[in-house]
Amino acid sequence: MTTTALPTYPRGAPPQRPGKLAPEDVLNTANRLRWEIGADFHQELMEAIYTEAGQIADRAVTRPGEAQRFDLDRTIDRAVTSRWLGFPIMIALFAVVFWITITAANVPSQYLNALLIGIIYPLLQQAAAAIGMPWWLSGILIDGAYLATAWVVSVMLPPMAIFFPLFTLLEDFGYLPRLAFNLDGILKRAGAHGKQSLSMMMGFGCNAAGVVATRIIDSPRERLIAILTNNFALCNGRWPTQILIATLFIGALAPAYLAGIVSAMAVVGIAMLGVLMSFLVSAFLSRTWLRGEVSTFSLELPPYRPPRVLHTIYTSLIDRTMYVLWRAIVFAAPAGIVIWLVGNVTINGVTLAQYLINLLNPVGILIGLNGVILLAYIIAIPANEIVIPTVLMLTVLVTGMSGVGSGAGVLVQTTSGSEIKAVLTAGGWTLLTAVNLMLFSLLHNPCSTTIYTIYKETGSRKWAALSAAIPLAIGFTVTFLVAQVWRLVAG
Repeated sequence: MTTTALPTYPRGAPPQRPGKLAPEDVLNTANRLRWEIGADFHQELMEAIYTEAGQIADRAVTRPGEAQRFDLDRTIDRAVTSRWLGFPIMIALFAVVFWITITAANVPSQYLNALLIGIIYPLLQQAAAAIGMPWWLSGILIDGAYLATAWVVSVMLPPMAIFFPLFTLLEDFGYLPRLAFNLDGILKRAGAHGKQSLSMMMGFGCNAAGVVATRIIDSPRERLIAILTNNFALCNGRWPTQILIATLFIGALAPAYLAGIVSAMAVVGIAMLGVLMSFLVSAFLSRTWLRGEVSTFSLELPPYRPPRVLHTIYTSLIDRTMYVLWRAIVFAAPAGIVIWLVGNVTINGVTLAQYLINLLNPVGILIGLNGVILLAYIIAIPANEIVIPTVLMLTVLVTGMSGVGSGAGVLVQTTSGSEIKAVLTAGGWTLLTAVNLMLFSLLHNPCSTTIYTIYKETGSRKWAALSAAIPLAIGFTVTFLVAQVWRLVAG
């Protein structure tokens, strides 16, 4: 009988592998590792497992006669996830965030306006005149593109620079998963998936991102429901519109010392209405076009942790504020050019803007808005951020107020709240117009980026078209009903 000796290796050296690993190599390596680990490894492993299990049990179990241990996470969760306190706490937190945003944004906005429009704008005009720039080119570049961009920066940057860090602090603290936990039961009754609450939270930042976030939902039917209803979460581009209109018209109804709180509560009310519309439309879809069984949802609540304030402020300013601001600027400049052109190109002495506004006015007035607002939303399909500057520019054109521009004055030089309100009031705005604009801003069709994202995620033109048609139909219906009831009550 012939015997073959197994290969041996120096202690700690890896086995040689000339091509294919032999069974003897595996056995030899296992034998070496066994001696390196030690004979007591199994016992030590089991001791560690039972020790950790005992620590978990001590934290979770209260024995008879033993005082209940204090757990900070559980104490907070008893309040924020309470059936009775959860939603009031949520409303109060968001009201505080909006109140801080509204009251703190005015001063920096005025400074930016003074710099960009009060100082830089006249210098650009003087430079254009000095080099002999044609009036139409000066109008397009300076009165159109630059002023639209400057207005967007002056009005949008301060509230975004305050709102997004505050919202991110709540996210880092661990509150948003608790909010999803609170909404899970309602979503289940609506026939939607509990994870829709997470994509809805993402939609409050950007609806396109919220649509992509629906990938976490495994059920195709429930994911489609989440996609079609994500637009009802107020995105970045619509927050400045809501805050500005609430401040100018809703807050003005209250005494000065309560104006900020009233404005904040109005914005919170619109945001809550959006959440309610998500539930209602989800219930409708799950019982009609998208019938099916509701899936289960397991949500692990992370521990609370102190937010890294400086890091959070930095990342939110870079990742959210600057991203949204840059996106607004990219769309604001072309929109300013378009508005200047429609305000200065005439047919039989009447500008294109006036033709379009007159065409849209009957529908706009019927739903408590006007033709200027509807035209502004058509121009602002690429980005919701430019709705208000577009409305102001078109209003100046229609009313013939002294704006700026080489031909017809179509642009606004101020971000002062009182002067903006004066422009809108001259354009026929009333409290009904302001309220219905806030409602229409919530309920109208998604921006073009979100519609394209829905098409890419679903691979269907039909669902992409329905994602725009459903909220638009709801927006027209709701504003029409509000306008008719308002006029009936007002006599």
